Amino acid sequence: MKRGIKKKMSNTEILLLEKDDNFKVKYEIINIENSSDNELKKYIKNEIRDLNRRIEDNNLKIQDYNEQIKKFTNQADAVDYTVAIGSGVLAGIIDSFFVGSFSLGEGKAWSNHKVNDFVMNIAKKNGYNGKKKNGIVKYRLSGAIKHLEDKFKIPSDNIWSGKNINISTKSHHLDDLAHHPTPIGLIASIVTQFTEKAYFQNRFGKKFSLEITETGLIGNTVYEKILAGTVNWFYHLVSDMSGSNKTAGVGMGIPGPLLSLVKEFSMLPGINKTNLPELLDKAFREHKFDLRSELAVFHQLRKQAIPVILNEALVRVFYFFSRLIKEYKEKGNFKDIEWKNTIPYKNRTLTRMLTISTGTFLAFDLLDAGIRSGGNLGAFILRVNFVNIGRFTLSCYSEYKMEREKRKIEKDISEIYSQQLSLSNVKLSYNIVGMWISTKEAVEMIDKLSYDIQNSISYIENSNNELKENIDKIGNSIDIMKKEKKNEKLLKNLKNIISEF
Repeated sequence: MKRGIKKKMSNTEILLLEKDDNFKVKYEIINIENSSDNELKKYIKNEIRDLNRRIEDNNLKIQDYNEQIKKFTNQADAVDYTVAIGSGVLAGIIDSFFVGSFSLGEGKAWSNHKVNDFVMNIAKKNGYNGKKKNGIVKYRLSGAIKHLEDKFKIPSDNIWSGKNINISTKSHHLDDLAHHPTPIGLIASIVTQFTEKAYFQNRFGKKFSLEITETGLIGNTVYEKILAGTVNWFYHLVSDMSGSNKTAGVGMGIPGPLLSLVKEFSMLPGINKTNLPELLDKAFREHKFDLRSELAVFHQLRKQAIPVILNEALVRVFYFFSRLIKEYKEKGNFKDIEWKNTIPYKNRTLTRMLTISTGTFLAFDLLDAGIRSGGNLGAFILRVNFVNIGRFTLSCYSEYKMEREKRKIEKDISEIYSQQLSLSNVKLSYNIVGMWISTKEAVEMIDKLSYDIQNSISYIENSNNELKENIDKIGNSIDIMKKEKKNEKLLKNLKNIISEF
């Protein structure tokens, strides 16, 4: 779609044609007959200067785009691909022999130990002194939990009890927002201090706001409310991490940050009508997927991350040193090296190498899992390195993103070249007009010169005739003087003058 606009400026009619991409091509019809040559020359000179500036700006843009496009162009060679494949195979071997299968039980053993130690340390820092027996002080997890429970209470803890709202002892940590270790959980705890209401959602997605009956846990001033809503909330969550004091170490803990966030998402209008709240309740109550379970998963994923990180490091280190050597060979010294060409970060060649290496790692890992699982689907899944799957997915996405960016830059370059062609054509038109004016002036000068020459010829002829007449008159006078023999001295001088002339 094009749109035409006409403007009138002195002796110049301007026609603007505008395309959809907002690039404007300006066509000018110059009224030569009604403009003086000086005005036209000045106007054309200014326009050409403006065109030259725009052309130069476009050239700089093209130069910048060409530098950018290098980043989004894969320049990997056979050596790069070989190293990437070798790195992927090495990572797969390390994963197979040293990482092994995903073990949630092993992860839980680790997370239980870490959480229990954390609860005990917090309790000791807040006045728990253990119990003396036979002169020996013994610290028990149940005692530490009981100490924190008694010292740091929150108003929403047991308010759900007896309300018949499908919230139980096993589920209330998930259903009560104030028991979530998230920013939303903290906000809910502080809001409870000001509204004197506790906020819940049961497994069917129904939300409740229950009145606080134990007002002794509500602060009297703004400062006390914020302090109670923050400090008591934190330490109470610590007391619930390892279960209650009666089920210390084995009881239901609090939901982890991930499960809490999904639960908070399930409270949104529309989402609460789905079966998501029920699925989360089942995961928490029946499968005991609490904070310790999340830590167990993260612990195992961290173990799986070791070969992934190693693979990443090998590829990036090779890229750096190979490009450094290449730069040194080209420049001949370290002083002139362009370090940006050696940095293993955000370029298409590196991304391609990482895609190849993580893809090779994935293929090796799947093959290893298939062999070691013996056809058992569950064992097969547990043998797969999920961290590497995520890294491979990220590499593929980066490849797609860079290719899309490259095509966009190529399109921009093509459009600028089209602009350059239009601008050059306009500049050529102005130069032609300038040449016409110069030709016109030359023709006028020639005409004037011809006229002057014609006038000069007529004047010269008249002068020659007059001179001839005067010479004839002088000749006659000389003849007379010769006959009369008068003024001989004058005669002699006249002869000399005429002879010299």
